[in-house]
Formats: sequence, structure tokens, C-alpha cells
Amino acid sequence: MTLSAARSVRRALTTEAGTALPAFVDHHVHLHLIDPTALAARGIAGVVDLGGDPVALARRAAGLPRIAYAGAFLTAPGGYPQGRSWAPDATVRIVTDASRHPGVDGGAQTAVDAQADAGASVIKVALHADAGPVVSDEVLASIVAAAGDRGLPVVAHAQGSGQVERAIAFGVAALAHTPFDAPVSRRTLSRAVAAGQVWISTLDIHRGAARAQAIANLRAFAARGGRVLYGTDLGNGPLPVGVNRRELRALHDAGVRGDALVAALTDPWPHVGPNSAVSTFVPGPAPTDPDDVPTWLSRGTVVATEELTHVD
Repeated sequence: MTLSAARSVRRALTTEAGTALPAFVDHHVHLHLIDPTALAARGIAGVVDLGGDPVALARRAAGLPRIAYAGAFLTAPGGYPQGRSWAPDATVRIVTDASRHPGVDGGAQTAVDAQADAGASVIKVALHADAGPVVSDEVLASIVAAAGDRGLPVVAHAQGSGQVERAIAFGVAALAHTPFDAPVSRRTLSRAVAAGQVWISTLDIHRGAARAQAIANLRAFAARGGRVLYGTDLGNGPLPVGVNRRELRALHDAGVRGDALVAALTDPWPHVGPNSAVSTFVPGPAPTDPDDVPTWLSRGTVVATEELTHVD
């Protein structure tokens, strides 16, 4: 098969022949739960941290991988992920008031401003109704509006009855996870696509029925023209640090194949890139069998673009 973004190249330092692609991005990680030093060697040049200490993230935002981040989860009192062992206090911000006035304790504007002022590129809100209280409609609307005023999209962890629908209705730009707890109706899928909502895959965190449901939902979303991003929720359980072959194969099973799979890996959302200084290098030519593409892509590594020489 032909991948439109692929170039045949040779590495100047090693003379190894292979293929160059744009830099890969994992659009859902938690850096405080992993050692990120191996990411570049294993193919990931950029990450989007979707729940961490905004001050700590601001301090580590230079170098590779390039980092965009949401800062803290915005959630209701007692809501997800408050109290989890993996979510220190600095990674959670409680929102109790829909106020759009700066400086109001517990206010939506105050919470959004705190993340934006720390350099956030996106705002994350927890709509996990299966794990505790969620913010009210009024608070959610204020969070989305406040983020919009700062030029930032909102991403939601939407889980539980009606939460995906709420995210669409209130203008949430992205879902942090492909819905996995129930089938998504055709009407809801059409509304999500029409709104331009993006879905981050995170398929490999699931097993059994939840995995099958997530793949089915993503297949239906992608078939309608929905924008899909590669993301793993790295830090959530025993996931490989680097490009995750299982995630790529699950995306392939969901119909996100070939150029669409490369697009999911290289999309700069929210604004991780583009980073023309580095590229993904995969040894050897692109495979001719589409079923071999996920495994082949998983062999990528990050190299300096200037190290690569185009060959015919």
C-alpha cells in the first residue's frame, strides 16, 4: 500500500535505509505516572498530558518529548479522580460555582484561569458519573465558555449514562477516551461528527466486552468522518512506554487504517506541533499489506530531520 506522508530515506549516521514520517504524538498520557525518558527512542516525539500538576508540567515542558497539557482535572466535590492514589491533590481542581468572575473561590473561571496561566493548551473536565458526582450543566457551560475565552478547547472524560451526550451538547471539543461503557447511538455519533468533536482512542486500556464496545463505537465514529487521535492513557496500568502496537492494531480493527492511522498519530491537536526539527524513522520500506502497517509503525523512533537524506 501507499502512505502519502511516507518518504524513502537513509540515516546519515548509520546509513540505514528506511521511511520517514511526521513526528508521532500520544494524545493522552499522565507524565507523573511514567518515566518519559524512553519515549523518543520508542517513537513518540510529543505528548498531551491529560491530568497532572500544572506547575510541575510547566517546569518540564522543554525538550523531547514536546509536551502540551491540560493541567489539573476539573471536577465536582467528591468527583473523579479525587481521592485516587494516582491523583495527588495538585492534579485535581474542585469546581463548585459557575461564576465567570476571576478570583471566585471554587469558580469555573478561576479554575480555568489557573490552568491557562500555567501554560495549559487544553482544559480537562471529569464527567465520570459512574465514579461519583459530576459538575452541573451550569458549571460545565461556564467551564467551556471560560476556556473558549482563553482560546482553549475542552476535553472530557465522559463515562456513565448521558455523559457523552452532555459533552456534545455543551461544546466539549474532545473526548479523552473512546466511549466504551455502552453503544453510542447513530444520532449521537452524527451530532459529534457535525460538531467537529475529536475522539482519543485509548482502546488498549480495555479488555473483553469494554474493548469490543470501544472498537465498535470508534469504527462507527470514524466511518461517519469523525476525527480520531491516537492516545493510550499512558500511566494507566502496564502499557508500553512508546508507540503501542496493540493500540495501533485496535485502531486498525476499528477501520482507522493506512493514511488515517498515520494522521491519528501525527495530528498536532491541541497544538503539540508541528515540529519539523524531528521526524519518525521506521526501518525498511512501508509494507504492501495494509494489515502489516500497525506493527511496522510501532518500530518507529524519533530522529533529527537533518539526519535523514531522501532517496529515490
